[in-house]
Amino acid sequence: MLRDAVRSLAEAKIAPYAAAVDEEARFPQEALDALVANDLHAVHVPEEYGGAGADALATVIVIEEVARVCASSSLIPAVNKLGSLPVILSGSEELKKKYMAPLAKGDAMFSYCLSEPDAGSDAAGMKTKAVRDGDHYVLNGVKRWITNAGVSEYYTVMAVTDPTKRSKGISAFVVEKSDEGVSFGAPEKKLGIKGSPTREVYLDNVRIPADRMIGEEGTGFATAMKTLDHTRITIAAQALGIAQGALDYAKGYVRERKQFGKPIADFQGIQFMLADMAMKIEAARQLTYAAAAKSERGDSDLTFQGAAAKCFASDVAMEVTTDAVQLLGGYGYTRDYPVERMMRDAKITQIYEGTNQVQRIVMARNLP
Repeated sequence: MLRDAVRSLAEAKIAPYAAAVDEEARFPQEALDALVANDLHAVHVPEEYGGAGADALATVIVIEEVARVCASSSLIPAVNKLGSLPVILSGSEELKKKYMAPLAKGDAMFSYCLSEPDAGSDAAGMKTKAVRDGDHYVLNGVKRWITNAGVSEYYTVMAVTDPTKRSKGISAFVVEKSDEGVSFGAPEKKLGIKGSPTREVYLDNVRIPADRMIGEEGTGFATAMKTLDHTRITIAAQALGIAQGALDYAKGYVRERKQFGKPIADFQGIQFMLADMAMKIEAARQLTYAAAAKSERGDSDLTFQGAAAKCFASDVAMEVTTDAVQLLGGYGYTRDYPVERMMRDAKITQIYEGTNQVQRIVMARNLP
């Protein structure tokens, strides 16, 4: 029922704008409005804070179905979870009440600020600092590659509170867009997901109350990594949706397109490509859904399974979208058809929330 509802909504209210959102590199406001109106913008927020209280699998299905028609739009529910999960996992009850209610209502979005110009895969090498000053902290630094920056009202920011302790000297904070000293860089000009703004976040003597720290001092990096164990599965879901959208479009095309006097779907070479695409998508789906179940239960092998799902599904998405472009031939290479957009959008799923090389390191360190 959930899948049917989200698919109907996505096809009616999000798909019609997907090409324009990509072409104009603009935020998919229509998608946000539709998701908020149907309480699908942040389904993971627990019921006690006014949310839908959806479990990890339901969240995955929402993201998958939105990504099937528009990858940029699927980053609304995905990044709302990424940005707010540190608060849910480690924040005080006061912080949860204060920030989850507006998120659940659709009055605010949440972003996640971990990466920096010189701290990507080596996130523990960050330089953003938070210095205690009475009952406040003063934050200074630059965060890079921040999804939905400038649109989101709230930001989970990782900053160094004790430079002598490397990862154990990093703390997490909630920063608000309206805090004095917060500003944003120009939107990045990207290959794909052009409808989701990616910008730098500048923190210039941003003074925030000490009670906006998420968890204890020095626990921020651990919270950041724990968050990614759960949210990598949402990237797997996004990749899965993009791949499914490409396969669905290619299937329709090969049945219509005639060469040598018959639909190209009748040729075995085409059939084998489609069979392989469908098989790999199904394998990615099973891995992703199983990982989502583990996320919900908090299983001990979640770190491995989340990394495996993200890595496998995103590799499948890149392969399937490339094959979809091939199946459409010259048409697939033009912007008149959606598969080239899907191919461009798929690429980022192999890169963000930990590159697939980093996922393999994570898996190797956590072999079951």
